[in-house]
Amino acid sequence: MILIWFILIPAAAGLLAWPVGRKSPLAARWLCLAAMVATLALGGWLWAATPDHDAAQGHWLAQFRAPWIPQWGAQINLRLDGLSLLLVLLTGLLGVMAVLCSWSEIHDRVGLFHLNLMWMLAGLMGVFLALDLFLFYFFFELMLVPLYFLIAIWGHEHRRYAAVKFFIFTQVSGLFMLAGILALYFIHGRQHGGDYTFDYVRLLGTSMSPTSAWLIMGTFFLAFAVKLPAVPVHTWLPDAHTEAPTAGSVILAGVLLKVGAYGLLRFLVPLFPAAARDFAPAAQVLGVAGILYGAIMAFAQRDLKRLVAYSSISHMGFVLLGVFSWNSLAMAGAMVVILAHGVSTGALFILAGQVQERTGTRDLDRLGGLWETAPRMGGVAMLFALASLGLPGLGNFIGEFLVLAGTFQASPVLTVVAAGGMVASAIYALWLVQRIFHGPNRESWRLGDLNAREGLMYAALVAAIVWIGLYPRAFLDTFKPAGQWLREMSGTGVGGSTGVPPVEVRSLLGTKPSVNTGETPVLPGNSEGRP
Repeated sequence: MILIWFILIPAAAGLLAWPVGRKSPLAARWLCLAAMVATLALGGWLWAATPDHDAAQGHWLAQFRAPWIPQWGAQINLRLDGLSLLLVLLTGLLGVMAVLCSWSEIHDRVGLFHLNLMWMLAGLMGVFLALDLFLFYFFFELMLVPLYFLIAIWGHEHRRYAAVKFFIFTQVSGLFMLAGILALYFIHGRQHGGDYTFDYVRLLGTSMSPTSAWLIMGTFFLAFAVKLPAVPVHTWLPDAHTEAPTAGSVILAGVLLKVGAYGLLRFLVPLFPAAARDFAPAAQVLGVAGILYGAIMAFAQRDLKRLVAYSSISHMGFVLLGVFSWNSLAMAGAMVVILAHGVSTGALFILAGQVQERTGTRDLDRLGGLWETAPRMGGVAMLFALASLGLPGLGNFIGEFLVLAGTFQASPVLTVVAAGGMVASAIYALWLVQRIFHGPNRESWRLGDLNAREGLMYAALVAAIVWIGLYPRAFLDTFKPAGQWLREMSGTGVGGSTGVPPVEVRSLLGTKPSVNTGETPVLPGNSEGRP
């Protein structure tokens, strides 16, 4: 029953905030802040209360089932493992930040704003918990509608264009995935005498022809690639980030993009292991293309939010590369990148919103010399810029290092090319700080520095990014049983395609040595071991 509260608390708070906000906007803000703090605390309590789990004993930490549409084989099937738990915690943390950063920015229709914000967060929680594919699709689409209204109503100059473009990209790709879900549903039902189901675990190992597997996998990949986003289906992201209010940008970059990464890990690779393995070289090339393209385009921007948006494309390229490098080290690195990128990029978008709120512009050509008037803001910007470029000791470095180390086992050439993205990120990150906070103060800006509310927000985010960077073991250990189970379901075993992991890798991930015979494990419901 605890899993239901992750969805109900933000959803109920949003419903209450709408009427409350008409009478007291401040009360609506406090209500939503309390709801997200409670949700984050619930996730933290579950994390702390969960004993160490061994994959052989089952990696699900919590489950909830209830009837929904029994005649269709759909049910409310919520499950939580280490992968879901980490993303739920990230959603809770950035949900608190989104409410706080909108405190001084949103003054119009405050109750309606918080209704949309909280329902988007509730939808994201549902995405990370749903293990019924029809329910997953329901939340997958539900989270997009509130974000559309956040951009269209509370966005900036070209908000309607950006909102419509975002909605078209995400909805059309989602409809392709729905077609793939239904195809998988009917194929499995016919193979099991009319026992139709959307249950994820039962659908694992569904036997189908290679052509069918490729086609259905393609619909899933399109939906998740748009969310990630991967080149070339990324063009909606810079516009959406640029025009969204700060809270919308924080959740969009910090959490919503992670839905694409989560979908690849949770659904695409385990459901279509053979097709995914065949597609891996192309996916790796797309990942490297995203790393380099995003970094180069970030350097070319003159709008602060567009610069951070393109940096997101570059960082998420590491996630795509890690997922399809097909070994345990790269997959663990992708998980760390997901968390570190959510924290660091969320902080940079909060910074961008505060700069625009104080100066009225995001134009880097007009900014400059702000360190002398807002040194604490400049210090925070420097730290998160260093995190973005991959400074050792901060979260992004360990994630990208693990991805590159794992990718080297699969493709040394792509690893070398992808490493160039880290060099490019150093250029645009330091250039961002120099253009905003150093150089001449041509516009004679006199800004107020961080207040107590903003300082508290950054303190929490700094603690998170340093924690990930200095002690990633806490997050790797949480993810380990889920990662091992996902690798087994995708037919890679503990060591991935490279065989038994080296001693250093086993030590890092906490896995035990195992004998790898080179045979593909038999998947559930498939005696031949084929997808």
